[in-house]
Amino acid sequence: MPRSSEVFNLTFDATDPRRLAEFWALALGYQVEPPPDGFASWEEALAAWNVPKEDWDSASAVIDPDGVLPRVYFQRVPEEKTAKNRVHLDVRAWRRSGPDAAPPPLAQRRAAVEAKVAELVAAGATVVGPVEEYDNFWIILLDPEDNEFCVV
Repeated sequence: MPRSSEVFNLTFDATDPRRLAEFWALALGYQVEPPPDGFASWEEALAAWNVPKEDWDSASAVIDPDGVLPRVYFQRVPEEKTAKNRVHLDVRAWRRSGPDAAPPPLAQRRAAVEAKVAELVAAGATVVGPVEEYDNFWIILLDPEDNEFCVV
C-alpha cells in the first residue's frame, strides 16, 4: 500500500511560499523538504535545472520526517487571499496514549492547545478565538497569510 505522501499533496496558494513552509513545518512537526540527492541546496538544484533566478522562491514544501503523512506544497500565486477557507487544517496539540485510548481530560487538552497556540503566535499566527463545545476545546487561528486553521 502506498504511503499517503505518495497518494496526494496538500497545496496552499501563497504570497511567500518559503515563509509559509517554515511556519507549517513548525505547526505540523514537519521539516522543510531538503534538496534532491546530489545537490547541496535548492539554489544549486534550480540553477542546474536552468530555472530563472526570479522563480527560485515560487514554491516550497514541507514533509513528514517519518515519510508517512502527506507532503504540504506551497506555490506562489499573484492574487491575495480574498475569502474564508472552505477547507482547513486542525493541528492536534496532544496525542492519545494508544490507538484505542480515550483522549486526555479536558484540562490537559486545554493546556496543550494553549501551549501550541503560544508557539504558533510567536511564529507569526494570529488568534481568532477559542471555542468550547461539550467536552471539546480548540482555538481558531490565522497563519501568516490569513489561512484559517484550528489547534485542537
